Amino acid sequence: MKLNNKPIVFSIVLITSVMFSFAQETDNNDIIVTDRPDATEASSTVGKGTLQFETGGLYESFEKNNIKSENYTYNTMLIRYGILDNLELRLGWDFVEGTTKVNGNKLDNVASGLSPLLFGVKIDIAEEKDGMPEIALIGHVFPVFSASTDFRPETTAVDFRFSLSHTLSEKSSLGYNIGAQWGNDSPEAAAIYTLAYGYSITDKFGFYAELYGDLPEDNSANHYWDAGFTYLTCNDLQFDVYFGTSITEGQDLLLGMGLSYRMKRKQI
Repeated sequence: MKLNNKPIVFSIVLITSVMFSFAQETDNNDIIVTDRPDATEASSTVGKGTLQFETGGLYESFEKNNIKSENYTYNTMLIRYGILDNLELRLGWDFVEGTTKVNGNKLDNVASGLSPLLFGVKIDIAEEKDGMPEIALIGHVFPVFSASTDFRPETTAVDFRFSLSHTLSEKSSLGYNIGAQWGNDSPEAAAIYTLAYGYSITDKFGFYAELYGDLPEDNSANHYWDAGFTYLTCNDLQFDVYFGTSITEGQDLLLGMGLSYRMKRKQI
C-alpha cells in the first residue's frame, strides 16, 4: 500500500511555519492531551493561547460480493485553538481518495477531494472530583459548500457529544463520549458512543483500546473497535499508530498513523 504523502508534508510545513510566533514551555506535569488517534474525544480543552495541530493518514477497506471499496485519507488535520481557559475553537478537514475494485479489477471512477470542513467548539464543563468524571461538551457543523464535488452531500451535517473521563490509577484512565449526529444526506438522527481505555506503559509509550459506533433511528447499528500506541517525544509532540475493524458489517480493515503538536503563545 503506497500513500501519496504530499498533503501530509504540507501539513508538517504548515505546523513549522507558525512555530516562529509561539514558544514551547517545559513543565513535566504539562503533557499534551489529544483528540486522536481514537474516536473518543478528550474531555479537556487545550487552554487559553494554545494552538494544537493533530494530523495523520489512514486506510480503510470493505469487501462484499467481490466488490471491494478502499478509502485512503491522506490528511486528517484538526486545528484546536484555546480562546479561553475553558473554550477552544476547532477547524478540521480530510483529503480522501476512494477506489472500487470488482473481482480484483480497479474501476476508473476514483473519487478524491476534501470532505466537508469541520467547524466547532469544545467547552469544559466540570473537573474530575469526588468520583465524578471530567466533562466537556463538543459541537461541530460540516457546511456543504466546503466539500469537493465527489464528497459534497445534499445537506449540512451537525453533531454534538459529551466527553467524559475517569482516572483509574496513575497509569490508566477511562474515557467515553455520548452524543448524536445528523448527516450523510439523511434527516434521521443517529446516537453516537465511544468507550476507550488508556494505559501508560512507560513515561513515553502509551496503549489504548476502544469500542465505538452509531445507532441510527431507522437503520441497523454500526459497531467498531480499534487499538493503538502513542509515543511522546516531548511534552508537546506525540506520534501514534493504530488498527481496527468493524464488529458489524462495514469495515474489514482500518490502519492509521499520525502526530500531534502543541504550541503555547509566549507569555509576556
